[in-house]
Amino acid sequence: MSVTPFMRALAASVAISEKAGAVLRDVMASGDLGIIDKGGQNNLQTIADKKAQLLIVSSLMKQLPSAKIIGEEDDDCDYSSDEAQSMVIRETSPEVLALSCPEDLTSIKEEDLVIWVDPLDGTKEFTQGRKQDVTVLIGIAAYGNAVGGVIYQPWYSQKEGGENTGRVMWGAVGLGAHGFTRAEPPAGRKVITTTRSHMQKSVQDAIDSCKPDSLIQIGGSGSKCVLVADGTADAYLFASPGTKKWDTCAGEAIIKALGGTMTDVHGGPIKYDADVEFPNRKGVLATIRNHDFYLSKIPSDIMERK
Repeated sequence: MSVTPFMRALAASVAISEKAGAVLRDVMASGDLGIIDKGGQNNLQTIADKKAQLLIVSSLMKQLPSAKIIGEEDDDCDYSSDEAQSMVIRETSPEVLALSCPEDLTSIKEEDLVIWVDPLDGTKEFTQGRKQDVTVLIGIAAYGNAVGGVIYQPWYSQKEGGENTGRVMWGAVGLGAHGFTRAEPPAGRKVITTTRSHMQKSVQDAIDSCKPDSLIQIGGSGSKCVLVADGTADAYLFASPGTKKWDTCAGEAIIKALGGTMTDVHGGPIKYDADVEFPNRKGVLATIRNHDFYLSKIPSDIMERK
């Protein structure tokens, strides 16, 4: 039986994300991060961002030549260079390929796929040594919708002797989420995760209106999606512009695979067509349960903004 384009994309993304995570660990271990300030608030780039992007995008281009691939660091990468070609990964995940493609995704052609790549989500935290906040994100969209996602955590755990080991979380709508075990939270609990470095008034007001039991502030959109997916947090709420499509596509797909929801804070869908603008200008709200409750608590002055 032939493998569908969607399953090839997901299997490739899982394998490639692990190799990209190894690149991030190697750069961190070298001590030479090559930090560049690209301008704007907390807009940093390191050697690791570029190297991981070269590996991911060059590999996806080789394995899925008709797909549209959009990466955060595209403007600074030459995918035809010898360096990029030397990093190409041709491997795929046998675990993914052992599964059948969800029926709703079987008709997706390779040219229908839009793959959103953040090679190092949490660059500021990476430069600060906050390695637990760092993720590699590869999100797969079709017809504007997030349908598959991979989140790789390069520093998920540490073996005896100090060796770092990563964890790859992946999922697809209709296929479930894999690579981790979700801990179902107690009914009625309200734990919100949000930004640690962009705490604007609108973000604080939206959180306060929900009256959470506790608040988890961490860097990186991917890390916040992980907390919602694994049951540590009940909602990821960021009532402000700031994230971009490559920050949210992978996490949205995994959250949807668990039966959850990601929208903007107005309740509108986040679209991932190839020609959309990159910023998520109306913020982000992600939950597994009780999405309407959190939407109902967004202050009216935020809801009235266009």
